[in-house]
Amino acid sequence: MSIKKLIVSAMLAASVLAAPAPAALAAQMPDFSNIVESEGRAVVNVSTTATVKETAGLPEGMEGDPFFEFFRRFAPPQPQERQENSLGSGFIISADGYVLTNAHVVARADEITVKLSDKREFKARVIGSDAPSDVALLKIDASNLPVVRLGDVNKLKVGEPVLAIGSPFGFESTATSGIVSAKNRTLPDAEVPFIQTDAAINPGNSGGPLFNGKGEVIGINSQIYSRSGGFMGISFAIPIDTAMDVANQLKTKGKVTRGRIGVVIQGVNQELAKSFGLAKASGALINAVDPKGPAAKAGLKPGDIIVKVGGQAIESPSDLQRLIGNIQPGKPVALEVWRSRASVSLKVVPEELKDEKAASAGREGGKKPGAQSEQSFSQIGLRLQELAPMQLQRAGVKYGLLVRAANGVAVRAGIQPGDIIVGVGGDELTSVAQLKSALEQAKKGGAIALQVMRQGQVQFVPLNIGDAK
Repeated sequence: MSIKKLIVSAMLAASVLAAPAPAALAAQMPDFSNIVESEGRAVVNVSTTATVKETAGLPEGMEGDPFFEFFRRFAPPQPQERQENSLGSGFIISADGYVLTNAHVVARADEITVKLSDKREFKARVIGSDAPSDVALLKIDASNLPVVRLGDVNKLKVGEPVLAIGSPFGFESTATSGIVSAKNRTLPDAEVPFIQTDAAINPGNSGGPLFNGKGEVIGINSQIYSRSGGFMGISFAIPIDTAMDVANQLKTKGKVTRGRIGVVIQGVNQELAKSFGLAKASGALINAVDPKGPAAKAGLKPGDIIVKVGGQAIESPSDLQRLIGNIQPGKPVALEVWRSRASVSLKVVPEELKDEKAASAGREGGKKPGAQSEQSFSQIGLRLQELAPMQLQRAGVKYGLLVRAANGVAVRAGIQPGDIIVGVGGDELTSVAQLKSALEQAKKGGAIALQVMRQGQVQFVPLNIGDAK
């Protein structure tokens, strides 16, 4: 045998020796069987029945029938009722029969049945339901029930294995596993910092528990991201600490009390951070302040960036919303605010957030203003015009510059014709000269943030003056 063949044979032999045996591979994979056996007993199936009232109209396509007018006048449609059933999951949090599930699982339900893993069935009543967090607390008349163990979400790490148990499509006690894909994930129209996983979640899993590798519940499976209606590898769970806080309030008060300070906020990207002299793209930038709200009383104003609440860092607007929402109304909390390129400490006393959405502090827009004297700002690609008194009144501002045309730097920043510039940085705009002066100053730092009104809403738009060179 040649030396070359000997070397190749030795390499092959070494690779075979280095390859892990099947048993070793199995040992590396998480084994959830003990968790399914011990904790699965506290997972329940939640089925609901709702009565849906609807009015049946005349059949489509009957408009040309000679009897259509007769039936329309003398035999109007009659109200009809039908039964609608739905399935979900839940889990027992106390031995005397309290069960957690999703609010959307029991919404509009006339009758709720909870089925245990041992096949026993109980009628359940809703102690309370909170749509913003999508958490509902149920009660069944039973005792000595198995309960889940609760984990610490703060110790949860991205990449660690998780297990979901529920009833997808009605298949009871189905276990699926995956990993934590992300934490503090924000979704539109949601007030919860979700845990994202790739554990298979499908219709019927809603309300079921998400376990960590220790068999502790760290979330309630709530939503999936899907273009097909089925699982596509992305699912979301409500953190268990958030869910338990809601459940405790529902149990003791029958409702959830949240704090508000009365601000309209947006996120801070790198360009905005640069324009405000902030070292890191984080925090919640205030666009507008409710003049009668707690924020105004505390001295907060547009252009402030809230970077800490009660000593906890604010990475995104959702962090501010969550932390303020969790503060008991009437209890003062310390804020760290970035203002005029320096840190400022303030105290704010949140008030109770009512059932309706907090009043927007954004100004009301009006009709498209007419033409006035125009000003050209070629360095940022804008042609602007001052608003007439009637137009200012319609827009609800003291002074503003209408964007007549935009190109170059302005277009790249997202400014559009029809926008109204109402502020520079954190200052309210009062004149063309003020804007010109601010642009000259911005040449030193390379960026400036404009307050822009669009369809009645005000937001900050960063302009990178360096791009104009």
